[in-house]
Amino acid sequence: MSLQMVSTVSNSSLFQPGFSLLNFDGHVFLFGQKGWPKRSCPTGVFLLDIKQNELKMKPAFFSKDSCYLPPLRYPALCTLRSHARADEYQYIIHGGKTPNNDLSDKIYFMSLVSKTSKKITFQCIEKDLGGDVPEARYGHTINVVHSQGKSMSVLFGGRSYTPLAQRTTEKWNSVVDCLPSVFLIDFEFGCCTSYILPELQDGLSFHVSIARDDTIYILGGHSLQNNTRSPNLYKLKIDLPLGSPAVTCTILPGGVSVSSAIVTQISDTEFVLVGGYHSDNQKRLVCNTIVLEDSKIDIVESVSPEWTPDIKHCRMWFGCDMGKGSVLLGIPGANKQLIPDANYFYILRCKGAEEDKEEESVTQICSQTSSEDPGDSTPFEDSEEFCFSAEANSFDGDNADTYNEDDEEDESETGYWITCCASCNIDINTWVPFYSTELNKPAMILCSSGAGHWVHAQCMDLSETMLLRLSEANVKYFCNKHIDLNKGLQTPQKVVCVKKQPMKPLRKKKTMKLSTSMKKSFLRRLFE
Repeated sequence: MSLQMVSTVSNSSLFQPGFSLLNFDGHVFLFGQKGWPKRSCPTGVFLLDIKQNELKMKPAFFSKDSCYLPPLRYPALCTLRSHARADEYQYIIHGGKTPNNDLSDKIYFMSLVSKTSKKITFQCIEKDLGGDVPEARYGHTINVVHSQGKSMSVLFGGRSYTPLAQRTTEKWNSVVDCLPSVFLIDFEFGCCTSYILPELQDGLSFHVSIARDDTIYILGGHSLQNNTRSPNLYKLKIDLPLGSPAVTCTILPGGVSVSSAIVTQISDTEFVLVGGYHSDNQKRLVCNTIVLEDSKIDIVESVSPEWTPDIKHCRMWFGCDMGKGSVLLGIPGANKQLIPDANYFYILRCKGAEEDKEEESVTQICSQTSSEDPGDSTPFEDSEEFCFSAEANSFDGDNADTYNEDDEEDESETGYWITCCASCNIDINTWVPFYSTELNKPAMILCSSGAGHWVHAQCMDLSETMLLRLSEANVKYFCNKHIDLNKGLQTPQKVVCVKKQPMKPLRKKKTMKLSTSMKKSFLRRLFE
């Protein structure tokens, strides 16, 4: 094994714990950027170009018939092929966290449509599911199994927010383990079926799963309920006959008690297990070799690389598989670098360069790696992770399309957890709902002063009745700071003069003159 430091990573602030990498035709794409996408790359998907230990990012595009795909942290990803040996594939993306810390229960299919030296276009489609649909979650895994000419996806594990009926003020935003159910998803018919197996007693998250043909091996993982890392090795076997599927689980000996570990494949039947945590405050510096042969699995300890002093002494680390026997590892570097939230990155190569030319196996690996220091985890950001699932190759294109983060606006002015005013006391760790319409984020309203900015309704002392009225009415709102300024600069409305039509002069009525004889005749008839 060899360990090499990546000296320069440009625009590294877009990399955040929980992002993913997608590998299409040997090119690697970043998905799950920090914050919401901006004008330079509205899709939030970037091509990663690694040359001479330098990383550059180029925006990718979506086709016109694509759905909206938010940047998701800690989703479950895997590749889907028409059959086990097919060359063409697409990615399945399920669950994850949005930049607002909402959990997603949607499932997307992402495929490559076209690729040129100037532009790469993807198609993203949201799939509708029926039956036992999995709840919104993160930190779980999804794999595809093949049996008797059929294919199905298998979803397991993860974490979700406490159900609404069980929430309290003190633990409003806390997370819990999802039930240890195994979900079989048939995308051909769009239906889901859940299975409860007696061997799976505790929920797991940030575990490792390896799928091969009709079998899935689940290794390690962390249980919040017991605060333990499972030493068990589970073998799930899925049989897909003409009738109902059959799912069985077997507990095998020889497991490893670890969470947030990384698995990389070095041959058709051989894998290497790297990184993770033994306990809350103890990193796992030992490596293991995993061999799959004839429906058997063997896990033995292997030679570890010469870890640098920085890696040995750091409290946390993170990373994921880059493909073909390489792993990207990172450690925090905030105390050593001028750039905030910067990290040091290393590439661990687990096999020789001559073996890199071997054809990639169809075996799928799905691991949820975590960068958390479990002792310091917060309700929203526990088990922070980088989730890599592809190898890094160079892309010989024009550098004119390279993403430049300096061209963007400051993202600190957006989001729900900003300091909206001098008296703002909204904090992500202590906030509890104030209005009946709030769930897991504070209500906000747009101030129309200048270019406009968002403020918390609670900080503006708005009543719930007034907040609902402003949200329904088509009127401008000005915050407490700008309301007086707005009155002083307000321009009186222009009065439109109505042109009056001239009145027509009244015409004199003609009177008829009566003679004396006629007057006498009239009076005589009147008194008769």
